[in-house]
Amino acid sequence: MRNEFRLSALALVAAVGIACGSPSEQQSAPAGNVQLTEPAGAGTSAAPSAAPGAAAGGEGAAAPAKEPVITTMPMDVPSGTDLVLTLETSVSSETAKPDQPVRARVAKPVVVSGMTVIPEGATVTGAVVSVQRSGRVKGRASIALRFNEVIVLNTPYRISTTRVSRVAAATKGEDARTIGIGAGVGTAIGAIAGGKKGAAIGAGVGGGAGTGAVLATRGDEVTIPAGATLRTEITEKVRIVMPM
Repeated sequence: MRNEFRLSALALVAAVGIACGSPSEQQSAPAGNVQLTEPAGAGTSAAPSAAPGAAAGGEGAAAPAKEPVITTMPMDVPSGTDLVLTLETSVSSETAKPDQPVRARVAKPVVVSGMTVIPEGATVTGAVVSVQRSGRVKGRASIALRFNEVIVLNTPYRISTTRVSRVAAATKGEDARTIGIGAGVGTAIGAIAGGKKGAAIGAGVGGGAGTGAVLATRGDEVTIPAGATLRTEITEKVRIVMPM
């Protein structure tokens, strides 16, 4: 009796389990009506990833290059500063003309407060300001220069300097000797020709000939050759801008 009851209970549980099964297990999909679900985003190209550094605010983007800052300092070369130069343009009283350009280079650097303001080798330009040829009777040859510009780091600066002058040596001693030689020769010739009286006449004639030679000859000219060392002085303050 108990066994029959247990079998009836098990049959009832099995029936209830079959009745409660899921519809998908009870019914199969109709043949030929199968649908495939495509994964989201399939068939469409993926959006390109953002380039590095393109985040909001431009973080990571290359910063523009900064221009170098050049610092300069103006330096004053005071009046009275010596300027030692090496002449590059030869000049002569025989051929030079006023305003003829001349050029030189700085032979000794100009230092102000421990800083070289005008370096050795800097170009300095100027001109002939006066010239005088030697005279036949009197007057010695002379020539004078003045410089008015210096170039520092490819920048020209106006300057004012004292004159650089040269004067030819005097020739009075040579002139006297020339006249004396002429008189001596005349005296000898006159003595041979006519004794004391002839000697006196000869001296006068010889002296005149010597004087004539002096009057016909110019004195020495003066030349300042290339390579000569010249010393001048800056007469007005000049401001030169130096890089730091």
